[in-house]
Amino acid sequence: MTNRGDSIRMPERPARSTTSTSTARLDAAHFTTNEGLTNARTRIVGTRTGFMADAIIASVRLTRALGVVLGRASRRVSAVITPLGWVMLFAVPVAFVLGYRLGWIELVAVGFAGSVLIVVAAIYLVGRNAFTIELTVPHNRVVVGERATGIVKVANPTRRRIAGVKVEVPVGRGLAELAMPSLARGAEFEHEFVVPTARRGILSVGPVRTVRADPVGLVRRELLWTGAEQLFVHPRTIGIPSTSTGFIRDLEGNPTRDISNSDVSFHALREYVPGDDRRYIHWKSTAKTGTYMVRQFEETRRSHLVIALSLATANYGTDEEFEMAVSVAGSLGARAIRDARNVSVVVSEKTPEFAKRKVLAVRHLNTLTRSRLLDDLAVVEHAESALGIIDVARVAADEVAGISVAFLICGSLATPTELRAASTKFPPGVEVIAIVCDPEMIPGLRRVAGLSVLTIGFLEDLQKSLARSAAA
Repeated sequence: MTNRGDSIRMPERPARSTTSTSTARLDAAHFTTNEGLTNARTRIVGTRTGFMADAIIASVRLTRALGVVLGRASRRVSAVITPLGWVMLFAVPVAFVLGYRLGWIELVAVGFAGSVLIVVAAIYLVGRNAFTIELTVPHNRVVVGERATGIVKVANPTRRRIAGVKVEVPVGRGLAELAMPSLARGAEFEHEFVVPTARRGILSVGPVRTVRADPVGLVRRELLWTGAEQLFVHPRTIGIPSTSTGFIRDLEGNPTRDISNSDVSFHALREYVPGDDRRYIHWKSTAKTGTYMVRQFEETRRSHLVIALSLATANYGTDEEFEMAVSVAGSLGARAIRDARNVSVVVSEKTPEFAKRKVLAVRHLNTLTRSRLLDDLAVVEHAESALGIIDVARVAADEVAGISVAFLICGSLATPTELRAASTKFPPGVEVIAIVCDPEMIPGLRRVAGLSVLTIGFLEDLQKSLARSAAA
């Protein structure tokens, strides 16, 4: 029994683990609502997640998988037999059956003639040429629009003459064809072909293959001689002013106008106030003035830049806007790497086609060197299911620590309200600059609370706009 005057002590609850709570919050952030999600699943069943919806999606995926398997098998068979060859294989037995059953000698003759053509075509597939082929791509990295070439070199190491054949070199989705002449003993043949670089990306050049086919065109045999070479077509970039703004102290940083009580860049002297560190008392000045004087310093800072590129189709009006945005991200990242700044370049992650919920994540591009960054930017593409500018800003702010400057890059369809909402995802004190790529707008600079909005019509406008922003 307890007295009424005694206080009853409740059992203490165990303290919640901050680490586990934050981990659970991060895990939950990756799978959220499907609001605003556009992928194959939402186009088929909308937002429904019941048994019937899952069954429909499973049947669609199974149909796609079967189509891939059948397509792969048909491509292997059709790689040897041409459509005309299939017609001949079907027509020969039909001609024999009808010819003998109906007594039509003409159809029997057609059957024998077709049989002879099939045998002759099969003979053309026998054997293998004895020459050697080499494929060379002199430059494996070029900028959009620059001239790029590949070289095919064929040599005859045998003691006899080799008849000419047809040589094909796949270039991306295209095909470079050349007719190799007959080669005498020890002779060589070299041919240079042009690789199209009108669009950025990674082009697979090769493998070189020779084609052997019968004169009628019933069969076609391809022999591979080399491996494939990769050609990186980088986005176009320009030189921009140095981006040396930041809020993280660093011995290698640049002095700023902010005054600090402890740093390495000396600024001035002031009178001592209670609480100052006595290590910074300047004794010579104290002896002259008779009053304790302490040193003041200019705070040095080293930038940690975040360059966030939206890959959401909803943020861009045209493909031209998106290509300009990729070039802007490459120009900013290349300059930051050249200035030896801490830089993180992130792009929207895409939600899988049949996912039930939107995936909140970003993909970090390689910023070790300029070439590696441009290699990654060469393959980025916009998509309907990619995160928009607001979600990209939110995830980037959560994943990157110590951000001082954030560049948000998007197209003309990103509204001012969305840009302001994206800027609020970063901690206070972070300078947020939104770069809107719109070829139909006059370049300009607008400032709102905590956000600077640069609108550019051409890539070259980025230089002047950044210089104007830095001056302001």
